[in-house]
Amino acid sequence: MKTLKQSPLDPAFVQNPYPFYETARSLGPFFHWAEYNMACTGNAAAVSAIFRDRRFGREAPAELAPKIPAHLKPFYAVEAHSMLELEPPRHTRLRGLVLRAFTSRRIAALQPEIEVLTHQLIDAFPAGPFDLLAQFGQKLPVIIIARLLGVPESMSDDLLKWSNAMVGMYMAGPADPSARRAREDRAIAATESFVAFMRGYVEARRQDPRDDLITSLIAAEEAGEKLTTDELITTCILLLNAGHEATVHTIGNGVKTLLETNSTVTPDTADTCIEEILRFDPALHMFTRWAYEDIDVMGHTFHRGDQVALLLASANRDPGLWENPDQFQPGRPSKPHVSFGAGLHFCVGAPLARLELQAALPILFQRLPKLRLTEAPVYGDVYHFHGLTKLMVHAA
Repeated sequence: MKTLKQSPLDPAFVQNPYPFYETARSLGPFFHWAEYNMACTGNAAAVSAIFRDRRFGREAPAELAPKIPAHLKPFYAVEAHSMLELEPPRHTRLRGLVLRAFTSRRIAALQPEIEVLTHQLIDAFPAGPFDLLAQFGQKLPVIIIARLLGVPESMSDDLLKWSNAMVGMYMAGPADPSARRAREDRAIAATESFVAFMRGYVEARRQDPRDDLITSLIAAEEAGEKLTTDELITTCILLLNAGHEATVHTIGNGVKTLLETNSTVTPDTADTCIEEILRFDPALHMFTRWAYEDIDVMGHTFHRGDQVALLLASANRDPGLWENPDQFQPGRPSKPHVSFGAGLHFCVGAPLARLELQAALPILFQRLPKLRLTEAPVYGDVYHFHGLTKLMVHAA
């Protein structure tokens, strides 16, 4: 297994990580990424296999569980109840309870609301050049997830601020210790504010049930099991963070790609076009797994306690699976990609994200047929996420 060096903070990599992925993928199924000091794969078959193999998982083996610094304990106290970070049997119990409330029927019923909100946001666009991310990409997902949960829309700005600060904990950290500590302090302050707000809101819903997801999560029961208050709080925070963060980036990346390739999306082409957007330039580029026993994958032996990074965006452009993978083809026949993960941890919010994109983007391009870029889009330094800092456009 060959070693490659590539800082995830390097400006050229931030703007276009795909040449590095292609180089790494050409070396074989796995390579060692020096800056992360772990084995990585952007090979589609290897990524898919590891996602589905229960000998790999998100939780560190007990003997390797990292020691949490005292100042970070509030953040990891929330993470301790997150479906995203747990394995069976706790993951099975939590996911089962959440899916009893977060049903496909509840999600599908949001389509008219998403369409109305899309029109309202477009109606409010300013004259002249404007930032589509600020005016549309950020607003639509957070308003919809707030309505779904039953959280006041007036909290949207706070939710965005808290979410952005918490998600910063998953990004490649700055080299400067003081800058890294400042990022951590922002995340902890956001976590404490988020938890306090959600704790009060969950208790209010216990006393005054409504027709919203929080009430349904409180009522969800399976085999006599219910969510604890801490599990409820973490689940709501996870749904709010994951329910809009990736969708914001996908809207920005997708509209950018459509405009740069002179493409469009209509209600008739939305399904395949959105899948191509998700494949071509996804919002999440890396997810890690721990090996729980010694295991061979495509010629590489992992030992218990080894970590492996799955490079989702690289797997989505593997020429072994996709023809002309570096071309954006909005009519490309759909096939499974890994932008939402796979296996046990497949994203529970995927149906909502798809619905938002399929409903909103055709309306955007129907309403604004002359939409064009006014500045070259710039990606933010947010790896292992991948999203724009802004998207300056003109509607006329």
